[in-house]
Amino acid sequence: MKLIIQIPCFNEEKTLPEVVRALPRELPGVDAIEYLVIDDGSSDGTMETARQCGVHHILELGSNHGLAIAFVRGISRALELGADIIVNTDGDNQYDGACIGDLIGPILDRRLDIVIGARPIEEMEHFSWIKKKLQRWGSHVVRRLSGTDIPDTTSGFRAYSAEAALKLHVFNRYTYTLETIIQAGHMAMRIGHVPVRVNGQTRHSRLISSIPHYVGRSVGIILRSYITYQPMRTFFYLSIVPGFLGLAICVRFLYYYFTGGGRGHLQSLILAAVLLLISFNTMVLGVLADLIRANRELIQETLFSTRRQMYRSNNKDRKD
Repeated sequence: MKLIIQIPCFNEEKTLPEVVRALPRELPGVDAIEYLVIDDGSSDGTMETARQCGVHHILELGSNHGLAIAFVRGISRALELGADIIVNTDGDNQYDGACIGDLIGPILDRRLDIVIGARPIEEMEHFSWIKKKLQRWGSHVVRRLSGTDIPDTTSGFRAYSAEAALKLHVFNRYTYTLETIIQAGHMAMRIGHVPVRVNGQTRHSRLISSIPHYVGRSVGIILRSYITYQPMRTFFYLSIVPGFLGLAICVRFLYYYFTGGGRGHLQSLILAAVLLLISFNTMVLGVLADLIRANRELIQETLFSTRRQMYRSNNKDRKD
């Protein structure tokens, strides 16, 4: 059983030594533990620091691609290196590395495919009142849309089995946290959480330049992810409002028409027709989007089968 702990980094020269120092060297049920640092275009001495810390692998992206891309590239590299379990942690020393044993426990027991480290949000002093409220609200929305029970959906401290990692697809460049949970929920992967400890704040989040900006980007990611996996339901909900209004206006027109006061209400009939056409076209878009979803699922399944075959072949060659 091989565990690879990946650390996406962007200018983490000061905090990386503490992150690596806290990582486990051995764990029950794990034969080998290796560290992978992903350099997302750092301009400081992050890579030199990583080498000095003795990390096993370094993946240099060349330029800054963003957290989501760094995460995905790291997952791919970890699979190439033969990881059976992949743990992702941040380079800013936010998470307590001593909790990794708890994080991978449900995967070792084959109870879960993905495990999210749930932070004690209410106890985190550097989180403002509004940030805590938004975190709770956002996690509630993601839970409803994904059908999961993850209390801390923005946590980057998480573990993946190789099988789950092979199925991952991230379409946005901003963050992977929300999209991968919604994806896992709708792909029927076994996802759960364990409580984890956190360290004190070492720097302000680079992902959250401002709360309005973060909320806007997160809402966009959540909506896009949900539409990707539930297009028919989404477009059906969107068609209800114009459809209901159109029918109500039609009923109003018919009432006046049969009671002898239909003259002068032609504009209402035209508006009703427009609204009903909008509703119908929205439903048609839903049908087309659902057909695209079915085709995408077939492509994803084919890609997963190919990636799994390559993964097993690489592991077999490595053992031989």
